[in-house]
Amino acid sequence: MGLGAVVARIVFGDEFGRQFAGGQTHFELDVKNVRQLIRVLDEMFPGIGEHLEAGAIAIDNEIIPDPWLNPIQPDSEVFFLPPIRGGETEWLMNFAFYPMR
Repeated sequence: MGLGAVVARIVFGDEFGRQFAGGQTHFELDVKNVRQLIRVLDEMFPGIGEHLEAGAIAIDNEIIPDPWLNPIQPDSEVFFLPPIRGGETEWLMNFAFYPMR
């Protein structure tokens, strides 16, 4: 990616990774903000972007209400959380949080 980008650790829940990312749940990507991150992931796994945008996004264990231009700092961890809807909790139950650093 371009100058000024940083490497961040990206985490999906196990079920989400199986459904949308070929089983992958952890990535390290060179991105500057959440919008760029979703664009890069959507290029890697076409169609995943709309599913990522439907849920919440946590950066360094803090859910960000309006994350799209939120900068991603060096060594940040970004978690994609599923939307919570009645009867659709299977991949939420399989979501694992990993300790920071």
